[in-house]
Amino acid sequence: MVRSMRETERKYEVPSSADFSWLSELERVDGVRSVVGPSARELDAVYYDTEDLRLHGSSVTLRRRSGGSDAGWHLKLPLPGDSREEIRSAPADDVPGAMLDLSMSRTRGAELTPVVRVRTHREVWHLMDAQGARRAELSVDAVRAESLRAKGARTAWREVEVELAEETADAALLDAVDAELRGKGLVLVRSSSKFARALAETGAAPAAGADGSAGEAGPAGEPVLAYLREQVEALTALDPAVRRDRPDAVHRMRVACRRLRSCLRSYRSVLDREVTDAVRDELKWLGGELGVERDHEVLMKRLTHGVDALPGELVLGPVTARLQVWDVAGMSEAHQRTLDALGSRRYRALLDALAALVERPPLRAGAGRKADKVMARAVLKEFDRLADRMTTALALSPGPRRDTALHEARKAAKKVRYAAEVARPALGKPAKRLGKRAKSVQRVLGDHQDSVVARDTIRDLAVAARTASETGFTWGLLYGRQEAVAADRERELPAVWKRASKPVLRKRLRP
Repeated sequence: MVRSMRETERKYEVPSSADFSWLSELERVDGVRSVVGPSARELDAVYYDTEDLRLHGSSVTLRRRSGGSDAGWHLKLPLPGDSREEIRSAPADDVPGAMLDLSMSRTRGAELTPVVRVRTHREVWHLMDAQGARRAELSVDAVRAESLRAKGARTAWREVEVELAEETADAALLDAVDAELRGKGLVLVRSSSKFARALAETGAAPAAGADGSAGEAGPAGEPVLAYLREQVEALTALDPAVRRDRPDAVHRMRVACRRLRSCLRSYRSVLDREVTDAVRDELKWLGGELGVERDHEVLMKRLTHGVDALPGELVLGPVTARLQVWDVAGMSEAHQRTLDALGSRRYRALLDALAALVERPPLRAGAGRKADKVMARAVLKEFDRLADRMTTALALSPGPRRDTALHEARKAAKKVRYAAEVARPALGKPAKRLGKRAKSVQRVLGDHQDSVVARDTIRDLAVAARTASETGFTWGLLYGRQEAVAADRERELPAVWKRASKPVLRKRLRP
């Protein structure tokens, strides 16, 4: 059994001559009524990582701690700003299976072994408000660390941690305490965990530039590789949230897959497709597995909204109950499919391939060419494909063939949008404008496609209702309303496409 909490803290270097007789002065900080302490704790933690320190490389820590009120296993995942998510599990000899799963996107299945041991003598003060609630905890730590790989390598230091109470977390309080501590000569340390500092000071951390990443990627190669790294990091970071069924996590991970696929397709002049095509195929597989859950989620929201929008007197029969039964059964199956995909060897191999792609990119000659020319050419090529698909779709009469053609145009609009995202560092506002116009086309076509999928599901639910001798009136009404949505989007599309296809938008891309 694991539990999760948000940890928001800042760390400070402590001068060797520092004393803390002045801590009572923190009572003048707005929101603090009293400073209670100190109380002493003895903490002993062993930090685990892979042989090549993959957790450390992605700002993740895994430790087994004894002593204190939170003894057990702690997995810390990075969050924006001063925060991290801390996931805790009860004491055990081996790394808990849940933590192996939640760290797998970073470790990629490599064995976890002890790396450093950190022992801390901690003195704790509590910052309390006028109601007697704890607002924050200030700890003065005397730290001793030793490498468990380089025998005999040891280090020691002092530091201060200020951690907000999770239930009353207030960034303004952290800033106010920060000002007081700096005024006393303490120096803020932005990113160093005890684990990171112990690695560095015992000589166990990798040397700068020794991560196997490529050197000069070239003018066009740099923005492409920067985008790839960003999306690989996003996919990796979202894995634990997807496993725990966090809101919007599946959607965001699926989008990262799409962005990666699109980048590898659009910029074949920069990266060798003999390497990247296989990665694109595997990203398509993963996106498809995630898509089952995401599509169900979107469809349920659409159907629920449709029922809620109807006057009560038009909702005849157990419509809501039937919809809920369909949702529970479908979502459970879809989420299990997602978990099966993330637990597969195929997914692990994809993570290895993505790591290799950003560390040892298969650059082509185009990577060394001028970025603006390479980027503009790639974006315009994707736009031409979109234009062809739009011309085909708009020439067809309403019906299934046109629905399919519009769906293909929607996918092409996404590719234009993502290609423009990659190009923005080189092409600036013109790429941003074209990307926004492509997104508007994608939005209209997306709503149209969602109505097509919704109608198919509504028909299936209506058949099931009829089989159970329930009235089909409301299902028919819902079907008709989705037909109306599709018709509205088809009427809207020509004007949206006209704005997106203005020649001036493409002219401005050209260097």
